Amino acid sequence: MKSVWHKIHILSDKLHMPSLPNWLVGILALVFILRIPSFFEPYYYGDEMVYMTLGQGVRQGLTLYKDIHDNKPPLLYLTAAVADNLFWFKVILAFWNIATIVVFYKLAKFLFEKNQKAQKISTVLFGLLTTSPLLEGLTVNSELFMVAFSILAFLILLKKDLKTKGIFVAGVLFGIGTLFKVPAAFDAPVIVFYWLITTGFGNWKNILKNTLILMAGFATPLLITFVWYFFKGALPEYIKAAFLQNVGYVSSFRPGDVQKPFLVRNAPLLIRGFIVLAGSFVLFVFRKKLSSKFVLFSLWTLFALFAIALSERPYPHYLIQVIAPVSFLLATFFTEKSLEQSLTVIPLALSLFVPVYYKFWLYPVGSYYVRFINFAINRETKTEYFNGYSPTTNRNYEIAQFLATSSKPSDRVFMWGPDSAAVYSLSKRLPPIKYVVDYHILDYSTKAQEAKNIAAKPPKFIILTSDNPYPELRLLIKQKYILVNTIGNADIYSRIDFAPAR
Repeated sequence: MKSVWHKIHILSDKLHMPSLPNWLVGILALVFILRIPSFFEPYYYGDEMVYMTLGQGVRQGLTLYKDIHDNKPPLLYLTAAVADNLFWFKVILAFWNIATIVVFYKLAKFLFEKNQKAQKISTVLFGLLTTSPLLEGLTVNSELFMVAFSILAFLILLKKDLKTKGIFVAGVLFGIGTLFKVPAAFDAPVIVFYWLITTGFGNWKNILKNTLILMAGFATPLLITFVWYFFKGALPEYIKAAFLQNVGYVSSFRPGDVQKPFLVRNAPLLIRGFIVLAGSFVLFVFRKKLSSKFVLFSLWTLFALFAIALSERPYPHYLIQVIAPVSFLLATFFTEKSLEQSLTVIPLALSLFVPVYYKFWLYPVGSYYVRFINFAINRETKTEYFNGYSPTTNRNYEIAQFLATSSKPSDRVFMWGPDSAAVYSLSKRLPPIKYVVDYHILDYSTKAQEAKNIAAKPPKFIILTSDNPYPELRLLIKQKYILVNTIGNADIYSRIDFAPAR
């Protein structure tokens, strides 16, 4: 075993890789092993399918937001475009997560300079929690990409010899994280409040200057994307989809509140904002009795929880944003014998309260790996394994296979229903309209309007399932289409001028 470690260190020296302790290399190896089953997952998970479809749109020359739509900033879709298929998307995520853990360890080493036990505990917790299926750690989502930029930004900003360039670069990192997902922006104010609490208002001029530099850095990558989409003729669509529509997303999980007065409708959001400010004020009042790192961990937790609860949606991958400060707090709780060891209970209790109060979903861990092992040793067939993810998975693969062999990549197809993005991404065929899933049409347009848009550019194939009717397309199908195949409960209609002769 010692010879193996020795060879690894020799290889890392030759590649000029950073020197990592053996225990960390072991954790990274474990993380990679735990991610191996995700490489064999089928095309089934809704968000991943949307990302892959938009990535395919980019590869086919479409302009995001104008020609093909979703409501996140562009970097995740561009990553999907680079990957081209789900396997490589998962591989990219695996190595990204490993790199993120290394950066987290560097921050832990800086913050717990003389406490190696805290370094290990926090890093192990962060590595395992960001990898666990419990919080969708194996699913490609923006949170797993964006946290790396926040961690690296804090690593720069907490240095004692901080210079203007470092502040600007940290701002750029926060901005890049935001281009993966907007809630990443809420990590940036943490450092401003940290400066105010740890140095006091007497240093307000320097804090103001540094804040402006941070804001300039933050704005830079966003402005670059604005210029890009301006010259692509898609700036209004980009701003609306990636930023403004996320404002509506905040209250969309409470659709019944839309007609209520502003203060009533947004009372939960305002209350959460008040809690963040009140918590920051308490930290300011007791700042002389608290260490700077405890102030940082508490502020980071407060702002991350605020970002997580923005939409009040119970998706577990949102919790990835708060794992870093919670890992630090837990390490403090388990290793430090001081007043702050007891005080960590307060932010930790709040971190537990939020997912419990909003009833965040959690996914099974043990059964996930048991099913994969059964599949790997041929106790489960591929069909059975895929059915374990979704009962429509195998059907979607059959539909996609039919489309791939019956059309050209440039041909357009339309499917109505929750599985449409899976079929598009599997077959690498795109819809004739900008929307790729049913909720896009229901949220941002209407079935009637999109039926008109489809009729204006009729696709080669239209796929409808028995449990997802689209009566607005009935006339178009009657006039221009013929039923050519039925797969499961899905009827595939071909445009008459494309249909094979009978």
